[in-house]
Amino acid sequence: MDNSDVRQVTDSRVLAAMAHPLRRRLMDVLKVHGPSTVGLLAERTDQAPANVSHHLKVLAAADLVTEAPELARDRRERWWRLVTRGLRWSNADFDTDPASRAVADAATSLNLDRHVALARAWHAADETTQATWNDAAFSTDHWLRLTPDELAELSREMIGVLARWADRDLPDDDADRRPVFVFVHGVPARP
Repeated sequence: MDNSDVRQVTDSRVLAAMAHPLRRRLMDVLKVHGPSTVGLLAERTDQAPANVSHHLKVLAAADLVTEAPELARDRRERWWRLVTRGLRWSNADFDTDPASRAVADAATSLNLDRHVALARAWHAADETTQATWNDAAFSTDHWLRLTPDELAELSREMIGVLARWADRDLPDDDADRRPVFVFVHGVPARP
């Protein structure tokens, strides 16, 4: 994912729109599966179509998703797609207004909760499911001594590696490629 397809969010209303577990999940489904109808999104999230439709309208009002009418086979069918494949924000951009900062903090917390929940779900999967992946799933952590500039450089390198894997041309080899969630956090901390 190149930087041109990543939106820098500076409006707390946009963060408020995405800071909801189902809306965050709908965005993930659209990122993984591409444009989808309300029915497909409802199926993939085990939600009622009316609920999905409501949350899509909230995301659309924040310019996070948009309709894709060119994909519809008839006038009743409504397709939706992400406006950009990625979002980024800095909580510091919201420091001047306590209410906006609270929204940014909530969005950051929701994101972290989503990341941890996906990792926990993998570790709770049955042995047969885990065995299918032959111990390919991984986790790692390291304590590094870095300056803020070095951490920013590491961030760019890590994002570059993940972008190369995300944007690569997939071989036409009939291999069973499934969605794999990868997340990396690099934060100053105390052991």
